[in-house]
Amino acid sequence: MTCRHVKHRVKTRREKISRALPFDLRGLRDRAILLLGYAGGLRRSEIVSLDVGKDDTPDSGGWIEILDEGAVLTLNSKTGWREVEIGRGSKDETCPVHALEQWLHFAKINFGPVFVRTSRDGKRALEARLSDKHVARLIKATVLKSGIRADLPEAERLALFSGHSLRAGLASSAEVDEHYVQKHLGHASAEMTRRYQRRRDRFRVNLTKAAGL
Repeated sequence: MTCRHVKHRVKTRREKISRALPFDLRGLRDRAILLLGYAGGLRRSEIVSLDVGKDDTPDSGGWIEILDEGAVLTLNSKTGWREVEIGRGSKDETCPVHALEQWLHFAKINFGPVFVRTSRDGKRALEARLSDKHVARLIKATVLKSGIRADLPEAERLALFSGHSLRAGLASSAEVDEHYVQKHLGHASAEMTRRYQRRRDRFRVNLTKAAGL
């Protein structure tokens, strides 16, 4: 599989996931979670621990700063504090920064946790921070709804995607120098980054298909 094919497949998946979510308040939130998590290569615990500002809450795991060029996330991760820069996308549909802005605007969130629960009717943002389990459930539910890997049985499709998929997906699809991916993900060693990137390189040349099988 060529680099162009890998990029097209990843782009198509992002679009399918984005379109599978509604545009009500809950959908805006979940779209922002998935796109931000993917673009930032974030752990699910890092996503839900974000606050709008520094020291907004005692259980904060980081905060955000939205700029003209993109967003900067300051995260307290396993390897210590780090900054993750997320640039704006080529179009609003799959732009993580645009999705984040939409959610914060319509949910009227300007202080405290970035990602919170919504009311039962999905029309109001509540104060309670989401748990990381929500992210794992969201990924699986959206994958099924979007039709990604519909060629596989449901059990196999679910087994392929988990709360770690956002982080692994970025590392295995990003066609940039591993140093930048390592810094972005906060990996302590280059070898950890290579483990993900080797997944990208597997079967790039498919000799089975080339043999006509």
